[in-house]
Amino acid sequence: MTDATKTSRASKLSIGRIWAFSSTGIPSAALALATGTYLAPFYTGHVGISLTVFALTTTLVRLFDLTLDPILGWMMDKTFTRWGRFRPWYVIGTPIGMLGGYMLLNPPAGADWVYLAIWYLVLWIGLSITTLAHASWGAALAINYHERSRIYGWMTALAPIGSLGLLVLPLFTHRTLVLGDPGSFHTISLMIMAAIPVGAILMLAFTPERPRAVSVQRNFGLGDYWAMITRPTMAKLILADLAYTLGPGVTSPLYAFYFGQIKGFSRPEVGFLLIFYIGAALIGGMFWPILARRISKHRAIQIASVFYAITQVSLMLIPRELFSLTALGMVTVGFCVSAFILLIRSMVADYADEVRLETGEERAGVLYAMVTTTQKIGASMNVLLVFPLLQFIFHFDPKKLVNDPFALQGLQLCYLFAPVIFVFVGAALFFGYTLDESRYVAIREALDDRDAEEEKAMAAEPTTGASVPGGAPATA
Repeated sequence: MTDATKTSRASKLSIGRIWAFSSTGIPSAALALATGTYLAPFYTGHVGISLTVFALTTTLVRLFDLTLDPILGWMMDKTFTRWGRFRPWYVIGTPIGMLGGYMLLNPPAGADWVYLAIWYLVLWIGLSITTLAHASWGAALAINYHERSRIYGWMTALAPIGSLGLLVLPLFTHRTLVLGDPGSFHTISLMIMAAIPVGAILMLAFTPERPRAVSVQRNFGLGDYWAMITRPTMAKLILADLAYTLGPGVTSPLYAFYFGQIKGFSRPEVGFLLIFYIGAALIGGMFWPILARRISKHRAIQIASVFYAITQVSLMLIPRELFSLTALGMVTVGFCVSAFILLIRSMVADYADEVRLETGEERAGVLYAMVTTTQKIGASMNVLLVFPLLQFIFHFDPKKLVNDPFALQGLQLCYLFAPVIFVFVGAALFFGYTLDESRYVAIREALDDRDAEEEKAMAAEPTTGASVPGGAPATA
């Protein structure tokens, strides 16, 4: 490999460019909080849709939506434009997600499950496009094993700023704007919709797209998907990602019920507690890449899993209405949770390079589509797992300010212990994981050598057609 090639491939993104790339996650996190944690209480308690109908509607929509990700991933892998591979897709997805989010947070009087289904689907079509484009773009930006953890670490650390901004609104508005208060949803939705284009513009304007690797792309069919899924490394990543989504994901639609009815906190206090949980990702996003550098990514996620179980169950031991100690507990839980998506995404990027070395083809978009699909399956199943159970077994009523002790016991079991089981399953899957740093270094060196030889050979031959930055011609 030439010294010039080494220098080009070894260049790291500056902190400023990483911040620009991560800035789009700030309003996206705010939208995710409003349409995730607070959507179920809003539609079941205020709009009047039952727990089971809400669960079935959102689950069916997400199951339909997840079929889009493999198609989108394949299309992104085949995309080449003068503006890059992922930038055009992000531009397409942003207004779709904004429209769905606004309509979902502003239902008219008499809105029913049909209204919920339509705009929930529009929201997730937009989010599918932007999430997959952002994750795949991040993988393409990284140039080595630890750089990926660094990029995804900053993405994890900066995104909660958007959620925290919503949660501190009561402090700066004399409690006239409170996330979770139906009367505040319209104003909050307008704030989110105004912020989303700002983050997108910063990312699109200041984040580069590295030249697409030279490779010969062939048609990619169902058999190829199955072959990738059944490879041991990817199978572990897919199943672990599903487990880690189901784990903390189960707590999201139950959060407001648990801390309001079991722990006895007011609606503003419930929001303030979430500040500590989400804010812990600011620390976790910096810590987990450092730990992964020392002991490898899969060991770091196993350690995070064990401490998550301890801290999650410990919430049960904290006395009712004791805000300070509960806030500390939320910090420890959120700190552990921040490791899961961060490290899984980084490991998928490593595996994408292994696939390219073995097949000669760029499949990052397809591979990320596989894990975003499992995340959607997990996010779809969480309400379906707990809401019918709460309604029909424990007779929990979301319209009541306080349910009876039997219903509250069921709520506590679902909130505290179900997530721990799923997280332990995820941790167990990484025993025997072989794609560690030493293996990745060998893969990266082989790829760099091969790419340098291909670039040298192509530069020596006359070519026609469009070219990518750096001199390599576009490939189909």
